[in-house]
Amino acid sequence: MVEDQPTALRIPDPGLRALFTRDARWQAWLDVEAALARAEAEIGMIPAEAADEIVSKAKLELLDPERIIEGLRVTGHGLVPLIWDLDRVCEGDAGGYVHWGATTQNITQTGTVLQVHQAHAIILGQIGGLLGRLADLAERTKDDALPGRTHGQHAVPSTFGAKVAVWIDELCRHVERLRGAEPRVFVAMLGGGAGTAASFEGHGHQLQTRMGELLGLGSMPVPGRTILDHLVEYVMVLALIDTTCGRIAREIRELMKEEFGEVEEPVPPGSVGSSTMPQKRNPKLCQDIMADETHVRSLVPLAMEAMLSDHEADGSRAVMLGRALVPAIELTGDILVRMNELFEGLRVFPERMRQNLDLSGGLIMSESLMLTLGRELGRQRSHDAVYEAAQEAAVSGESFAALLAARPEVQGHLDSERIAALLDPAAYTGDSARQATEQAARAREVAASIAGG
Repeated sequence: MVEDQPTALRIPDPGLRALFTRDARWQAWLDVEAALARAEAEIGMIPAEAADEIVSKAKLELLDPERIIEGLRVTGHGLVPLIWDLDRVCEGDAGGYVHWGATTQNITQTGTVLQVHQAHAIILGQIGGLLGRLADLAERTKDDALPGRTHGQHAVPSTFGAKVAVWIDELCRHVERLRGAEPRVFVAMLGGGAGTAASFEGHGHQLQTRMGELLGLGSMPVPGRTILDHLVEYVMVLALIDTTCGRIAREIRELMKEEFGEVEEPVPPGSVGSSTMPQKRNPKLCQDIMADETHVRSLVPLAMEAMLSDHEADGSRAVMLGRALVPAIELTGDILVRMNELFEGLRVFPERMRQNLDLSGGLIMSESLMLTLGRELGRQRSHDAVYEAAQEAAVSGESFAALLAARPEVQGHLDSERIAALLDPAAYTGDSARQATEQAARAREVAASIAGG
């Protein structure tokens, strides 16, 4: 019998999957064909009347999907049957100007970029919502002291708000990466059969630029069909975002353990953690985030493999890229939905954090004691004295404060009352509150910039 088997929860679709359906893909290609026709008419390459007709008919609801599907079966070509059907519904001789001078990848890759551009806005909006939630959490917990942990062990005191500040800082840099990639990623490609634009009678760059403008995109400096690094970059940026989310989820899951008990992800009434252990309150959101971000990271090598094209074009590489790019976008959306849900209802337990701070009997304050004593003894002698007392306390279970106070080199410099005061971990959180406050303000500023476009 398998118990406690985690299963990914169904979550609201943020709208990303709808962008990558078959029909959405076909419509994106039609949008590119319409923009191409419009751009060519503007420079006199095709009649204006033909372009008007193509634009008016480049709507999937006017085409016959069954005819297109049958064409796909017969031809084995992913775009030609769509072009045929657009030609069919255009009146007069306008259909003869559909796809003028272009090659398939010009249309399909630009269509993909158009879809990714739409997805990009949704992902940024999700991150903006997450930053707003983290800002509230950072401010609310800026003074909630807990053990700072390095190498899995108590180090010095920190606050939960400072932990959140680290997450905000990282996520804000990811927004910078997404914004910085925009002019490289969201570009139209129109270079004809081998990227030379020979079929456009010397107007290739002008046409590509104008077609991009009509679609809300930039223009590739060189429309090479083997150039995929910009889309691979997008997969890699998504993987960075998702890895940060995975790290945060791992932290929350760790702190949810009964041995820590410092936080708890939202556990809705009626939620069942196990079929046999009724007490279980499992970190379902965190587990699903961790599973999805691992999946996205596994797509990065596939995306990079897609860059290894032969000569001037290699269709297999575009297929590879699509199998990395679209899942990476969809999974990122799932991760960010869960992250927003996680921080919408995260419970924080400052009392338990304080209890954990006191677990070592004051050993977590060794650095503070060493530095204070060092003003009298010098750093190294102070370190040795505190080290000896700390190690003896760890092994014997005796009071760290008493052992330290009994050491001859300490007597006359720190009395028991002073040592007791220096053992207060809440007084040694450094810049934690300031970091939390500053990063909360930064998170709100970045979220506002996303909302403002």
